[in-house]
Amino acid sequence: MATSTTMDALSRRVVVQAGAVAVWVALYAVNRPFWDWLVGDVVGLDLEGRLGSGVHFFLYDTVKIALLLAGIIVVVTVLRSFVSVERTRALLGGRREGVGNVMAAGLGVVTPFCSCSAVPAFIGFVAAGVPVGVTLSFLIASPLVNEVAIALLLGLFGIGPTLLYVGAGLLIAVVGGWVLGRMRPERWVEPFVLETRVSGRVVDPSAGLTWDDRVRMGVDEVGVVLRRIWPYLVVGIGIGAVIHGWAPEGFVERYAGAGNPFAVLVAVVLGVPLYSNAAGILPLVEALHDKGLPMGTLLAFMMAVVALSLPELVLLRRVLRPPLIAVFVGVVATGIVAVGYLFNAVL
Repeated sequence: MATSTTMDALSRRVVVQAGAVAVWVALYAVNRPFWDWLVGDVVGLDLEGRLGSGVHFFLYDTVKIALLLAGIIVVVTVLRSFVSVERTRALLGGRREGVGNVMAAGLGVVTPFCSCSAVPAFIGFVAAGVPVGVTLSFLIASPLVNEVAIALLLGLFGIGPTLLYVGAGLLIAVVGGWVLGRMRPERWVEPFVLETRVSGRVVDPSAGLTWDDRVRMGVDEVGVVLRRIWPYLVVGIGIGAVIHGWAPEGFVERYAGAGNPFAVLVAVVLGVPLYSNAAGILPLVEALHDKGLPMGTLLAFMMAVVALSLPELVLLRRVLRPPLIAVFVGVVATGIVAVGYLFNAVL
């Protein structure tokens, strides 16, 4: 009897979760046709005109990005529930540079920490014996190549640009961390970090979680993330809609088009002081792409925004001295500029 009840409960959960996936797929599929009908047929705006295309862009992209975020956050949160910070730290501890840089960059993708987690992650990794250069590879890859960036790039631009972005981001993280490790960065780390020691048994907070617990964590995380980023999301999509509908093509081509040899450098310089995440910046990137900006310039701009945010640098100042922060920014920015020019040359 108990076994039958358990099987019935399991079947219901499977049906509910499968139904949720089906609803998500249906909403994503009807998103564009719905706004084509509402904005074009019901409201009567010209979808090729400035006002109509701008309004359509804002409404369509808002729903599309919200759906992409919701879906990918649930999936990745479930996956991340199997990969705790402690496991990541234990895996990287004692690794040599080179191999450690590659592993750290890869782990940065599957265990993406926000900038508010940068300081405790840095302290924990260094205290566990992870070389500073390896830890910096992790900190570069974590915001640069995360699940949100990958999902949104895939939804907006397809597999080609997404693979280029992921490959370039990982290369910057690996090479950047290795180069920084060659500069003896330990001398620029605040002493209390190096004096910290991790002892005792590692406790895995994900142990004992059921599948329902992990799914519930994913659903809860959607609410947390959307509440935190929705202002950036709306502003980013709004700016993208304005650019999509009203930005003069001549202005864009003059300052950031393929004919300007300094376009990538200008994009990176503009991107570094900005603060946003992939969800906030990608609508703007999409609008600039529609205006004809080269893909290398666009990806370099996006990388500069998400990888070198001012809040993260301010938080890192608690554990890193200004010379290392300056070198960190310089090395990462140089890598981004090089990748941007390379993509513009080959695409």
